[in-house]
Amino acid sequence: MPSQINTDSLKKAEVSTELAKTMINQAIQQSAANPQLAEEALKQASQEIAQAQTMVSQVQSTIQTQQQQQQQQQSK
Repeated sequence: MPSQINTDSLKKAEVSTELAKTMINQAIQQSAANPQLAEEALKQASQEIAQAQTMVSQVQSTIQTQQQQQQQQQSK
């Protein structure tokens, strides 16, 4: 039984990283004109990155659990 990857979580992580990238670009563009707006964009980008990391970690954990289960079944 091959490992199944939760592609929904990975797609959500991808969206979060794209949002973070957009926010970082906005922060760069706004940094001189509006430092407060730039700071807020960076905070939001940080939150999106953290969310993406959580989703990727969950997928990795699921894969590792599945691999361990497969190894246990094969050793029986």
